[in-house]
Amino acid sequence: MNRVPLGIVLIVIGLFGLAWGGLSYTTSERLVDIGPIHATREKSHNLPLAPIGGALALAGGIVIVLAGRKRIA
Repeated sequence: MNRVPLGIVLIVIGLFGLAWGGLSYTTSERLVDIGPIHATREKSHNLPLAPIGGALALAGGIVIVLAGRKRIA
């Protein structure tokens, strides 16, 4: 079974993880809701992607691609 495509996907994911560094998103929180008076607050959240995870995915992808090419040759 050829595992080179899996290795390539891991390399792409690893590079993305190293380059991007994390994801952020914003949520809206309701503070006051009294009759016609409404007050909300926007709160920013960060989800850090560990650089170690990106590096491991990149290294694993390279190992899989190299092992797959040696088997084919």
